[in-house]
Parts: sequence; structure tokens; C-alpha cells
Amino acid sequence: MASSWRRLLCLRSGIWSLLFYCVYSHLKLVLSEEVDTCDNLSLGQYRCNNPKIDDATQEPENCRDTTAWVECLPAPNISCRLSNGTEFRFSGEEVGFNKTIPCRNVSGYSYKVAVALSLFLGWLGADRFYLGYPALGLLKFCTVGFCGIGTLIDFILIAMQIVGPADGSSYIVDYYGARLTRLSITNQTYRKPHLAL
Repeated sequence: MASSWRRLLCLRSGIWSLLFYCVYSHLKLVLSEEVDTCDNLSLGQYRCNNPKIDDATQEPENCRDTTAWVECLPAPNISCRLSNGTEFRFSGEEVGFNKTIPCRNVSGYSYKVAVALSLFLGWLGADRFYLGYPALGLLKFCTVGFCGIGTLIDFILIAMQIVGPADGSSYIVDYYGARLTRLSITNQTYRKPHLAL
């Protein structure tokens, strides 16, 4: 009988010790953790509002230099440090930070108009005049679209968005969503070294 009481007492003290250790380690972890800034929240801890889209350009209204800002709201009961350094616990309705999203700079050149001009009046150079290449437009006009070969090549290049407006801006596309993007390799591109076999 005494041995069973001893075992029960030993088991109870072990359970209490384990419970105390778990609570202590959890409190130590919670109290020692520094609150991170709101910009460094993980996905799922915040949601960003959709940007306001300009009807004429189909790009975010606040697009400047290929970036636009959207407001992000941390999830309820998330604590993070604001940009002014104060710690704040969010209810899910307050704006916590702004996040940048990529956008395209447009200056009034429509993709549909450029393709239509290239298809129907490309042999007169109208597509190149429209896009801001007057020398090539005049050359195409004088040679009747380089005897048709230049017209076909220009139509393909404009349809694939390889040739764009001369000012470096992007076309206005009639919908907001996925678009063709040009991949290029520059001096800043990371190149993974090949492994010797």
C-alpha cells in the first residue's frame, strides 16, 4: 500500500514538474520575443487591399516608376511594430503598412490600335509613325513596307509586344491582369555557375 502511494506521489510530482516546465518555457519564449515590424509579417498574417484601377490605362491609379502602393491590414490579434516604432495590436480593420506592387508605366499608346495599324496600314508605315518612330515610318512608306516583308515582320514584332512605344512606356491593354513580360539578361542578373561533371 505504501509503495503505491509513493508511486502515485512520484507520478503527481512529475506531472506538476512537467506542467510547470512547459508553462515556464512558453512564458520565457513569449516574453523574450521582440515584436517584429509590420513590414516583415508572414503571408497569412495580413491581407492587402486591391489597388484602385484607372479605367483609361488599366493600371493602378498611383503607379509611379513601375511601382504602386497598396494598403495592407494585419489579421486580428497580430502585434507588430509600426514604422514610427510603436507596438500595436491589430483588430483586423486598421491599416498596418503599405506594400509596393509592380505596375507598368503607360503613356497613351493602345495595343489594339498598334496591332490594327500594323495589320491594315503597315505597308504605309502608319504603325511606326503611331509608336513614335518617324524615320522608320517614312522608310516603310517610301519602300511600300520593304516590299511587304517589313510589314509582316513588324506585325509579328508588334503583336508579340517586342516593339513598343519609342518613349519606353508600355502599351495600354484593355484589361487588368496577366500580360506578356519580356525576360532579359543584364549585368545584374544572377547566373548560376555550372557544375563540372
